[in-house]
Amino acid sequence: MAAAPPAIADVEEVAQDFAREVVRPLAPALARGGQPFPRELVTEAARRGLCGLLVPGEYGGGDAGHLAFASFVEAVARECASSAVVLDVQVSVATEPIVVFGSEEQKRRYLPRLASGEMVGAFALTEPSSGSDAAALRTTATRDGDDYVLRGSKAFITNAGGADLYLVAARTGEHGARGISAFLVEADTPGLRAGEPLRKMGLRGSWTAELFLDDVAVPVQNMLGPEGAGFRIAMAALDSGRIGISAQAVGIAQGALDAAVAHLRRGNTADHRDPPLLIADMAAHVEAARALYRHAAATCDAGQPFTRAAAVAKLYATDAAMAVAHAAVELCAPDSTSADHPAAIRLRDAKACQIYEGTNQVQRLVIARHLLAGSGGKA
Repeated sequence: MAAAPPAIADVEEVAQDFAREVVRPLAPALARGGQPFPRELVTEAARRGLCGLLVPGEYGGGDAGHLAFASFVEAVARECASSAVVLDVQVSVATEPIVVFGSEEQKRRYLPRLASGEMVGAFALTEPSSGSDAAALRTTATRDGDDYVLRGSKAFITNAGGADLYLVAARTGEHGARGISAFLVEADTPGLRAGEPLRKMGLRGSWTAELFLDDVAVPVQNMLGPEGAGFRIAMAALDSGRIGISAQAVGIAQGALDAAVAHLRRGNTADHRDPPLLIADMAAHVEAARALYRHAAATCDAGQPFTRAAAVAKLYATDAAMAVAHAAVELCAPDSTSADHPAAIRLRDAKACQIYEGTNQVQRLVIARHLLAGSGGKA
């Protein structure tokens, strides 16, 4: 069972201690990549009550809400973005859909195991031929007696190969969004296998791989929500997930700013005309991005519509992370030409944040549609 979850007021402190004591020592090796799946991150986060922040107490979680969850992700990403994405998926998109859409039996079977770290989760939506256009996915799920048989493949799946439970979107009906359903698929199900982890520019310590489904028989009771609700479930998960990615981007940016400030404090200012002005701009980006993700999280926790707020936060925070990390590389030159320099690591890691959980081009479309639909001036 999960550890007793920290009180809501203590989550930020617990998260910072976890980041300092557990994540920081692992960060250099994870940044180089080629490591085994970092399961110890999930195990130790769960021991401290951090894997169940979005899980109700009756299922072993802390029910702490999205603001607490996002603060946790930021604290981890400040030390190591690879660690943050592993834990973000575990706490958010692999778990929260079961909280929101799961049957009572599904909740009791899986939520305590995800919150306790007994199970690592993954979210499998993207396919080789359907990225931003998720409604065009081709993986199929065909009813066969008491099972659905899944056939197809997924691409760029975080935690693939290290996960014990996959939330898989597959087509059960007509072409388009209304023909998609969601399934909870355990990793040891015959016919399911993960490819080798990809060698990526950044986030090298998180496993990202293809997922292959070759006649994978999934019990009917493992369908999440009703048939045809898979696209709605996936989009709801991504809305919430964008809060986490925004917080991850802020953590990356803060880490880059930390590296630049430390460099300048050592007196390395000869090559820059106005370094204090530049780090002031970097700090302003970080603070603005942090305010946006906190606003989106608070809006979500208040039970109010937050799709646009999450899109704004994701767009701004991830662009800010790239800008701040790039500035940090310039300020820390020539030291930052080393691949293992903190600023160089942050720059590589920041780029992925502009792509996953919906590219920033998609976020612009979401924001524009809300404005043109007359949703008002507030995010």
